[in-house]
Amino acid sequence: MDSIWGNIFKPFKKEDDDEIRTILKKIPVFKDLDNRELARVERILHRRTYHPSEIIFSQGDPGFGMYIIESGIVSIVLMPSEHRLAELSEGEFFGELTLLDESPRTASAISRTACKMLCFFQPDLFDLINRDPRLGVKIMFGLARTIGARLKYTNECINALKDLPAVSGAS
Repeated sequence: MDSIWGNIFKPFKKEDDDEIRTILKKIPVFKDLDNRELARVERILHRRTYHPSEIIFSQGDPGFGMYIIESGIVSIVLMPSEHRLAELSEGEFFGELTLLDESPRTASAISRTACKMLCFFQPDLFDLINRDPRLGVKIMFGLARTIGARLKYTNECINALKDLPAVSGAS
């Protein structure tokens, strides 16, 4: 298999199933799914590997799906200032908002170390919704709860910043 396609479409081995299911159960988007439903999600995940300092996606790129970190460390970076917004590691996820729309990425994701990722893409989710609407609704409610929780946290951070005393500039 051509090396680029080999990295994009890595098949799962049977022994990976338990490990993947364990990771998925910890992701809020999938927390309400039973083992049978998790197995259906597993079948549509894609596995990717990244080298240290490799760009996973760039700010401004169209979004196609979410990433779940199996191993490694990923930095979420605001460009062009290179301000690090977050550092994520094993079992954490990012990019879930693009499961709902294809709006441009608001930050860049860069692997800090060698990383293994599980990727869940919007076209696969939409196909799953068409084939199994009940499962699709459960995933969409999990996604809505996750995005809502992140929005609430962001609002709390913004309100906390409003309470900080103003710093006057030196002349």
